[in-house]
Amino acid sequence: MTGDARPAPAACSACGDRWPDPADRISELRESVLYLHTDQFFPGWSVLVLRRHATELYDLERDERARVMDEVSDVARALKLAFDARKVNYALFGNVVPHMHWHLIPRLASDLAPHDPVFAVSHDPVRLSHVERTDRILRIRSRLGR
Repeated sequence: MTGDARPAPAACSACGDRWPDPADRISELRESVLYLHTDQFFPGWSVLVLRRHATELYDLERDERARVMDEVSDVARALKLAFDARKVNYALFGNVVPHMHWHLIPRLASDLAPHDPVFAVSHDPVRLSHVERTDRILRIRSRLGR
């Protein structure tokens, strides 16, 4: 059903401000909010979370969907510029967090597994210090022009 207006389930962590961490907020866009992902093994990995509850693209009205896709594209361009990415990966799953959110991952020249999907690359999560996270957030925010 298009334009699903059902209320968000109480268990939705994205609707209940339990995920992502508000401290990782990069920018508030019209339809979504951009956050820095907690694991920065892939520098600049970000998550774009829809402001309202929906789980599928077909849940969005056509105009809303177009605006969301424009925001995805704007964020990808900002990440490319901020990290000199060779490619930006996009992922919209919702299996773990059943709320529409995009993972946008810059893939750099220094990438250890440039041909593998990020979720298949075995690694220890990289957690940045507060100063490093703030620097990275500001770097992305400046490329968004917000």
